[in-house]
Amino acid sequence: MSRRLVSKFMLAVVTIALVIVIATAALHLHLSRVATEALIEQSLQQYPEAERAAGRARLDATQQNMRRDALYLTLLAGLGLLVLALGIGALAMRGITRPLSELAGEARQLGDGDYAPPADTGRRDELGKLGHAFRQLRERLRETTISRDYLDQLLAGLNEALIVVDDDDRIVRTNPAACRLLCRTADTMQGMTLAELLPEDRRDSLAGHDDQRARESVFVRGDDTQVPVSLTCSRVTHPETDFSGRIISARDISERKRAEQRIRYLARIDSLTKVPNRMQFQHLLQRALARARKRGEYLALLYIDVDRFKDVNDTFGHLAGDVSLETFCQRVCEVLPDTAIVGRLAGDEFAVCLRDFRTLDAMMATLDTVIPDILRSVGRSMRVQGHELYLTASMGVARYPLDGGDVIDLIRNADAALYHAKKVGGNCHAFYTPDMNAEAVERLMLKSKLRRAFERNELTLRYQPKYGTHDGRVMGAEALVRWEMPERGMVLPADFVPLAEETNLILDLGEWVLDQVCADYRHWQRSIASPGRVSVNLSLKQLRQQNFLERVKDIFTRHQVSPTCLELEITETTLMEDAERTIRMLEALYRMGLHLAIDDFGTGYSSLSAMQHFPISTLKIDRSFIRDLPADRNNATIVATVIQMAHNLEMEVVAEGVETEAQLAFLREHDCDYVQGMLFGEPFSADDYADLLLRQIEGTDRHRTLFA
Repeated sequence: MSRRLVSKFMLAVVTIALVIVIATAALHLHLSRVATEALIEQSLQQYPEAERAAGRARLDATQQNMRRDALYLTLLAGLGLLVLALGIGALAMRGITRPLSELAGEARQLGDGDYAPPADTGRRDELGKLGHAFRQLRERLRETTISRDYLDQLLAGLNEALIVVDDDDRIVRTNPAACRLLCRTADTMQGMTLAELLPEDRRDSLAGHDDQRARESVFVRGDDTQVPVSLTCSRVTHPETDFSGRIISARDISERKRAEQRIRYLARIDSLTKVPNRMQFQHLLQRALARARKRGEYLALLYIDVDRFKDVNDTFGHLAGDVSLETFCQRVCEVLPDTAIVGRLAGDEFAVCLRDFRTLDAMMATLDTVIPDILRSVGRSMRVQGHELYLTASMGVARYPLDGGDVIDLIRNADAALYHAKKVGGNCHAFYTPDMNAEAVERLMLKSKLRRAFERNELTLRYQPKYGTHDGRVMGAEALVRWEMPERGMVLPADFVPLAEETNLILDLGEWVLDQVCADYRHWQRSIASPGRVSVNLSLKQLRQQNFLERVKDIFTRHQVSPTCLELEITETTLMEDAERTIRMLEALYRMGLHLAIDDFGTGYSSLSAMQHFPISTLKIDRSFIRDLPADRNNATIVATVIQMAHNLEMEVVAEGVETEAQLAFLREHDCDYVQGMLFGEPFSADDYADLLLRQIEGTDRHRTLFA
């Protein structure tokens, strides 16, 4: 039992005892007075009347005194009871006011945001129930406050800006993300209208928008800059507070807008040269054509291609190629009129549109100036990765309305003119003529027919014998591919081999030639002891194959033919492309036993001094130097010098394209080792070549007399 309960119990016991004592004393006084009065009355009966009257008077006086004393005693007892009652009341009020004071203090703590739970007093009366209810209220307020604080933390941690507006579009509340996005404080935005955050031309864009569909808009920041945002709006109502309005969620999409702008830029502009790409150039050309058609004006389209640009990539790498293309484009743009449109159509292909010509003469005059300026500008030397490069360009020109009336026709015809310019050697230009289209169509048809002819085994091999100039004996042959089309006749290798190079058919074609030569050679060996050494042309693309050596070895192994029986012919251009890698590849072929020859010597940029670094055993003089022998003294001097220098380098020399006896006599006079050409007839089939070798053994071959 608590001390407070003990004190209250003792106070109640003392109070009850005191009341009993006072009541007993009063009763005893009353009984004593009655008994005394009866006793005195009985005693007075013995006295005379006069004495009885005096006695009664004294008795009355005594009773009067006793009643006064009893009254004093009663007043004293009442006063004591009043004091006791006041004391008990004070104690009782103290027991009530203290818990109330404690509850008032707890209420003040709640008002100050202190939700710490107080100690339980243990009361079980009504005040105890009130305190328990108050503690439950405190706990609920604490939980509510914690939830509200947590929600505020969540809202503050959101990256998306939240803006709460009422039905009048006045801002009621914002989160920190909104303040950061808009560069404003929450107090500054409080009471502002939503329209004040939008540009003037967009202030009606969010009116009544609460369908939760995302839409894009622009906000005006506190520093007057604009930020693109993606917005969603939601309607919110709260009946208990009579609030109605909208919650606007905004997200900064500046990065996305920049990315979209970059994508749009890259979709239209070439990233390397910073000029319009093919799609954008065609669009601009279409607009220029529409304008020229409307005004009755002329325009010209220049299709420009870098000559032998593939050599730059293969020799110095693609990075150097990119740098040279960038410089090339800059030089083209430098010499063009301000109204010209430049575009990059493909890797090393560019186009220029010259427009706004009122007359044909004005256009031709401009072309006569611009075209030489372009060729001269791009032909200047350039430094790329420490190397000095020289680039040239070929151009095809198509004119509106002379050569085409739309984008497709102009580009196609300019491309046909470009092909013609490259075919004649490059570093020049050509104007479109109608017959160029026929040539381009034929070239395209040849590509598709060549693939079909290869797949159908319609290509054949012919062997052109090589004769020793000292005794006229057949020392070997060169394998030549022939393609005879039923509707056209014989197609020369000069016409279809470049097409095979463009379509990569040359890889399959080269492997087929080597395989067929080995098969024929194995067949000849069954009847002829020494068929001679057969030459096979090798392309640059074959040399670049990763597994070229393994393929060559597999062919020799499969046909059981020694590599020493064959000779691979490589052009000067192929030899000088990526010289270091070519040397390694040629040395590997040489170690296999293959002989190596330089084909068409004199048409490239190599020199005999450069040949000594390669494992070359044979040099073939190009037919262009043999054609005018011995009449052309310059060619005669060149051929004689090449033969002498090749012999000094311990190389054998083969002259190709020999067609007259005078040419043969000149070559024999200057000790050329071997000759081949139409003087000795058309190239032979495999069986006819075997018959030629057999007749030679028998001494019945008909060309022996030319060497007598």
